[in-house]
Amino acid sequence: MKKIATVLTLALGLTTTLAHAAGEIPTQKVDQALHDRLPAAIKTAGKMISVNNGSFPPYEIVNGPHSMDGASADLTSALGELLGVKIEHATVSGLSGVLAGINSGRYQLAVGPIGDYPDRQQKVDFIDFVQEFVVFGVQKGNPSGINGLEDTCGKRIAVMAAGSAEQVIRKQSQACTEAGKPAVTVQSFTDQPSSILAVRSKRSDAFFSSQAPLTYFVEQANGQLELSGKGQKNGFGDIFQGTVVPKGSELGNVVLDAYRELYKNGTYAAIMKKWKLDGNMINEPGRNLAKGVAK
Repeated sequence: MKKIATVLTLALGLTTTLAHAAGEIPTQKVDQALHDRLPAAIKTAGKMISVNNGSFPPYEIVNGPHSMDGASADLTSALGELLGVKIEHATVSGLSGVLAGINSGRYQLAVGPIGDYPDRQQKVDFIDFVQEFVVFGVQKGNPSGINGLEDTCGKRIAVMAAGSAEQVIRKQSQACTEAGKPAVTVQSFTDQPSSILAVRSKRSDAFFSSQAPLTYFVEQANGQLELSGKGQKNGFGDIFQGTVVPKGSELGNVVLDAYRELYKNGTYAAIMKKWKLDGNMINEPGRNLAKGVAK
């Protein structure tokens, strides 16, 4: 537990470093037309609650029940200023709690970003603002020679339990054995720090996960880690992530138009560059951009 806490402490320390190294994000002026389009209950309350299910650096770095840093925290602040309402943060356990809370009306949105998949679109809408890639975090020098999914046969691969990467790596393990090669040893972990620690301590050959958080953790690993498998599909189709809003809601239309304004006035790009997320930017926000699932 102490080792995991150390990884978290290093991650939070990097948050401060990045924040000070980057310029300030401009303050937004209230867009009265957007404010007037908000649901009456939100205008009356003067606030919304954005729910998350724990830290997802460098987007969401939860510091307490209602406190958060990261790119999404900056986006949330900009959205609130533009819409003329306060957006508070709340943390629940698990993605199911996030989606259920939004569907019940307890929370108004989840800034996220959260993975947009067609099956999820049946219950909620996604206002997508980033594209993600799934790559490998490996030891410096890549001693196991893992440069893509096809190199994982016979290797120990850490993944997040119950995530899409776990499904892909298990499917790859089956492909390995069918080809007469050793199976993948799939090591499932409940959180990212544990997975990163497994690679750093050489108990895993690689951590197969989203590029954005892996980039974040690699940067604060004191040169012990690097990324591999970049620029490849690695078993996935196009992966979009975004803000979750109630299905078919007017709030979704307002949030989409608010993101369009943040794109137009340069705030989106400034925030993404501040947190070194340039490689995850998309040209314009969109609704429910995901058209397929992992291949």
